[in-house]
Amino acid sequence: MRIAESPVRGHRPRKIHCLAVAAAAIAASALPASAEDPDILWKIVHDQCVPNEQQHHVSTPCAEVDLGGGAERGHVVLKDIKGNTQFLVIPTARVSGIEDAALLAPKAPNYWTPAWAARFYVFARAHKELPRDAIALAVNSVKSRSQNQLHIHVDCVRPDLRSYLLRNARRLPISWSDLGMAFNGHRYLAMHLYSSDLSRFDPFDLLARNIPAARQHMGNWTLVAVGMPRGFVLLAGHVNPETNSNAEGEELLDHDCALAKDF
Repeated sequence: MRIAESPVRGHRPRKIHCLAVAAAAIAASALPASAEDPDILWKIVHDQCVPNEQQHHVSTPCAEVDLGGGAERGHVVLKDIKGNTQFLVIPTARVSGIEDAALLAPKAPNYWTPAWAARFYVFARAHKELPRDAIALAVNSVKSRSQNQLHIHVDCVRPDLRSYLLRNARRLPISWSDLGMAFNGHRYLAMHLYSSDLSRFDPFDLLARNIPAARQHMGNWTLVAVGMPRGFVLLAGHVNPETNSNAEGEELLDHDCALAKDF
């Protein structure tokens, strides 16, 4: 797994003129650990990033460690080995994945908020600031993930999905409805969320609260949040043997970030 050091510890790059400097400062290194270990993400977070932040005030090997709410409510940002621009946002608490009941507990941390903020690390790796509709966040189902620690993928969105959403923005519903198009043969439910960020809306809660079948079997679902000029489009898919779907919302991300060439 490839990781990166944050350009400035504890501070996210916010302006376009900072991105080139930030990208140059992100140094990737490889961990001597097997990708087959389903707990490798937890070991990186718990055994390395958090202790380094607490003891030495450095986030290494993570790009960022935020313990503002304490270790039970904090998160880290970690460069993923896959793709040039992909980052992961991971809780510092032990949270298995989308099926973990802790995500729906009263006053649970909303990890989608820092995940959306982590798009600035994507910009740094892309060497340019991208429009919000070029970025997507994804959490895979239990069946389609390799790690037993919640991690939200942060990267560029697939160009074909972006084009479809922009063309159909006016028709996208504000409650869960069929998207109207399949990607890789897999269908998704969609809802248009009119909010500039995700601080007031937790997609885990929106899925569980509005789709009873999902709440009963959250582990069989995947969630994706795609930035839009006005808000977000949330996409939800579930495991479906008939379409060979393991509910891997990550399929809607583009780890080659082709959109970076268009702006």
